Amino acid sequence: MEEIRSTTGRSDKPIGTSNIRHLLRAMRPRQWVKNVFVFSAIVFAKEHLLLDARAVGTIVTAFLLFCFVSSSIYLLNDLVDIEKDRQHPEKRFRPLPAGDLSPSLAFGAIGVVLPTCLAVIGYNIWAAPTPDKGWMWFALVIGVYFVLQSSYTFGLKHVVLVDVFIIAAGFVLRAVAGAAVISVEITAWWILSVFFLALFLALGKRRTELQSLQQKAGDHRPILQEYSTTFLYYLLLIVVACTIIVYSQATFTAPMAQAMSYPYLILTTPLVVFALFRYLFLIIQNEESGDIADIIFQDRPLLATIVSWATMVLMIKISLMVRG
Repeated sequence: MEEIRSTTGRSDKPIGTSNIRHLLRAMRPRQWVKNVFVFSAIVFAKEHLLLDARAVGTIVTAFLLFCFVSSSIYLLNDLVDIEKDRQHPEKRFRPLPAGDLSPSLAFGAIGVVLPTCLAVIGYNIWAAPTPDKGWMWFALVIGVYFVLQSSYTFGLKHVVLVDVFIIAAGFVLRAVAGAAVISVEITAWWILSVFFLALFLALGKRRTELQSLQQKAGDHRPILQEYSTTFLYYLLLIVVACTIIVYSQATFTAPMAQAMSYPYLILTTPLVVFALFRYLFLIIQNEESGDIADIIFQDRPLLATIVSWATMVLMIKISLMVRG
């Protein structure tokens, strides 16, 4: 088979499986863990929708759509930053800056993925046997998400503080989309919990980028020149406190809590506090990457804490379903 030569000067593997593998890697499937916020609505809902096959199928479809749309944003971002990423000590190994994946193939993938997602949403709005208006609201939310993240890619990521707020807004939109697509209530306290948690993670990632790149930080990401490790440290302290407070309040006001004789969800708060402190320990004491998608799979105590939290929440939910 014909071989192509990458921009790095080495010969690629034959066209076909090699390009598909590099394309999948460029779509960053490990980052899909961030889209689990879509499921929060069905778990914390007052209704027992975990036993409703249609609701479960709907929320899983919504999750997959967010995965593919977010992957399109990752591809677009890598295409825009391809030259800068080639100078980055870690990002230069990504498929596009490394020359393992051609820009034309990345553009082609975006051109296939986005219309396919639109087709799925359109089918559920107009052509499904039982159309659901929840899909109309979902379409609006995911549309706002795409526009907001595209704006981040093409300019807003260079505006101090606005960059981290847009990242946090993306997580909030995931949670809102999950509630919208299955037409359930989502409280303001839960939205704030997601927002502050995402803001905390975004600030942590900025701090580790600034620390690892040091004087060259501005060359790789100009916005880092506007930050300092001290400034970000103080912001992290403020935001972690806000996250604990609003999450604690959210455990009392969650829709499923209305069916409880005692707010059992408050018992999950220590796990949340430990997870936040563990993240701070990893990025400040151990100076590890601030990317939560990487840290989760690399740090067993943090992963165990998150799994324990999810298990406890599901056990509380199941106990309510059994009683109700």
